[in-house]
Amino acid sequence: MTSLLIIVVLVLLGIAIWQLTKIFDLTQVGANRTDDGDSEVANDRDNNVNGYLMFGFLGFIYVFTIYSLWKWGGLVLGTPASEHGPQYDNLMAISMWLIFITQTITQFLLHYFSFKYRGEKGKVAFYYADNDKLEFIWTIIPVIVLAGLILYGLYAWTNIMFIDEEKEDSILVEVYAKQFSWEVRYAGEDGVLGKANVRYIEGVNTLGVDMSDPNAQDDIQASELHLPKGKQVIFKFRSQDVLHSAYFPHFRAQMNVVPGMVTEFAFVPTVTTDEMRQDGKIMKKVAHINEIRSKKSAELVAEGKTALDPYTFDYLLLCNKICGMSHYNMQMKVVVEDDADFKKWLSGKEKLSAAVKKAKDEAAAAAAPASEAAPSKPADSAAAKTDSTTVAQVEKK
Repeated sequence: MTSLLIIVVLVLLGIAIWQLTKIFDLTQVGANRTDDGDSEVANDRDNNVNGYLMFGFLGFIYVFTIYSLWKWGGLVLGTPASEHGPQYDNLMAISMWLIFITQTITQFLLHYFSFKYRGEKGKVAFYYADNDKLEFIWTIIPVIVLAGLILYGLYAWTNIMFIDEEKEDSILVEVYAKQFSWEVRYAGEDGVLGKANVRYIEGVNTLGVDMSDPNAQDDIQASELHLPKGKQVIFKFRSQDVLHSAYFPHFRAQMNVVPGMVTEFAFVPTVTTDEMRQDGKIMKKVAHINEIRSKKSAELVAEGKTALDPYTFDYLLLCNKICGMSHYNMQMKVVVEDDADFKKWLSGKEKLSAAVKKAKDEAAAAAAPASEAAPSKPADSAAAKTDSTTVAQVEKK
């Protein structure tokens, strides 16, 4: 990587030196002007060639844009799986159409006028001082368009980021990020998550939950994220180490996960995993992916290696910040299911308090035989009578 960087720097340095020599040559044009073909001053032929090349580049822009839409247009995510998803997609569609129309018109005008008013021998440029009417038009149109887009964007943002804490049957979930994995914690029947701090991380308590907090006694820890369809899910995000970003692409949701603070957002899932697997666009994508995997598997088998498993669609929680060497592998399966199935899954999970107690009991049981097997030593009478607490108190006096 360092060698590549050095090569790039050297190439850029060479280009810079070459450009400087060209600039120097241009500064000498007036002193050494000739009418032969080696002159650096553009003539009518040069201007005509450049004018037509600009039209050619304009055509390239349009053709490449159309090709990109045809070739990669199907890679968009498709059906949104959250309540706010359609509004988010609508805002994106409006923005992209505005950019597309503006780019098409302005690029045409830019290249057309560059060609029409290209340099010609004997032609003098006309100095146009100003026109208040034109300046007003090309100023007010962008102001109106951008103001409308910004206001609609703020309206959409407010709706998406609003969390109704009083909404009935809301599910409270903590998403905990660390290099390079995710863990989740569900609030129990009390609907409140217990306090947590990285200093409490020990053994099975990998989230650092304060087990002395009464609200933590019914919390449930899991390595897979399950969500009920049609219910508001309130997410609380924490990071153990560096900056991460919780990205739910199909739910059109993302939130930075910042060390030392809790961030949050909420959304309502509207499409179960099974329903999304039956979506036409998703089925087409899955078929295309499996076609690619099938070809790759044939190559692997020919080399004596294990074939790839067929791909099955699942929602994913991804990290959208480059957080380290294994950032690409930081993902968690997300399952959206009916409320009854969700409650059944959650009821089958062990409470964190029970898991911590079980781990302590097992550790104590493993340590007990070792202490019993150790031979007892005659204790020194003076040492036996010494109370460390009392000694500490005496020292303080």
